[in-house]
Amino acid sequence: MGCLARDAVTAFGLWQSLRAPYLDARCHTDRLGARKSVVSGGLHVIDGTQHIERFNATLRLRVAHLVRRSLPFSHRQARLNLVI
Repeated sequence: MGCLARDAVTAFGLWQSLRAPYLDARCHTDRLGARKSVVSGGLHVIDGTQHIERFNATLRLRVAHLVRRSLPFSHRQARLNLVI
């Protein structure tokens, strides 16, 4: 599994791929300068990502269906919704 580049081009590409409703939402990012150049204004909040990352880690630990290559990995969205 490869890493994505952490530069302004990649950040801009990610921002452009978002659907319209998400563009008006608050965006929590780290202190990386590339993100500051793409996400601007009152919607950009620096820090606060540790809470989101902790929640994601807790879900992965407690719900085996979210872990790749595990036996109970859900192949269908409906089944995953039932489990969560």
